[in-house]
Amino acid sequence: MDPFSAEGELINIHNAFLQGQYQEVIDFDTSSFSPENHLPARILQLRARIALGHTDEVLADVDGEEDTPDLAAVNTLARHVAGDDEAALQGAQDLAENYPDNAVVQILVGTVFQAQGRSEEALALLAKHQGSLEAVALIVQIHLQQNRSDLALKEVEAAKRWAQDSLLVNLAESWVGMRVGGEKYQSAFYVYEELASADSTSAPLSIVGQAVAEIHLGRLPEAEAALSAALQRYPNEAELIANTIVLNVLTGKPTEELETRLQQVQPSHTLLTDIQEKSDLFDAAAAKYSAKVSS
Repeated sequence: MDPFSAEGELINIHNAFLQGQYQEVIDFDTSSFSPENHLPARILQLRARIALGHTDEVLADVDGEEDTPDLAAVNTLARHVAGDDEAALQGAQDLAENYPDNAVVQILVGTVFQAQGRSEEALALLAKHQGSLEAVALIVQIHLQQNRSDLALKEVEAAKRWAQDSLLVNLAESWVGMRVGGEKYQSAFYVYEELASADSTSAPLSIVGQAVAEIHLGRLPEAEAALSAALQRYPNEAELIANTIVLNVLTGKPTEELETRLQQVQPSHTLLTDIQEKSDLFDAAAAKYSAKVSS
């Protein structure tokens, strides 16, 4: 077996995962992979199944294998996505304490920490990475969620010095560009357009990025056309659903059906959490006032 060929296949499956081609990742034939690449490939396939909402299947698949930290991290992420936040947090904290230098633990546990509002714990764990572009990408996302575009840009510029042509670095630069705004919207659009045109299967996350850039550029009909076509092909892709909800709000169209679908696909999605938090805040504010009825 040619180890370089197997390594190339691992790169292919990883790139497919990063672009949201989750079913392609799941269907990927890994039988020719070298032994050292079997576990990384399996992890990607399990993560793809989680992304598609198949958490029960994933938990059953890794049951009894929690002694392998990579698979324990998958278990933790699956529990979080399934809505079992308490068990997920406990698992995340145990893994972060016992396996802080494991790259899969860093990424998956970092994801769980951030999703549960523990940004500093996530960043502390991710900072231990040794050349992991996924860790870099997650750090950038966290800084953007913290409204620290300056720190996100600093992270991207540092990564460009050692991974200039990486798909993830290009994507991360686009994320920052869409937060900075101005002419950066158009630059980000070109990155996603190039990704989509280079991929005959039209990876859903490339379409999402393209559509978000279109929204920022004020091209709502173009964004709607792209998201609508993608949703027909990938009806259960959480990010497509979430961004279509946002677009529908902007265009005054109903969102209830899409919110229900997102709830079924990924109940822990950030958009749903945010909507619930805003609803609770409104109810709390409204409860302070009572209607005055004049006699």
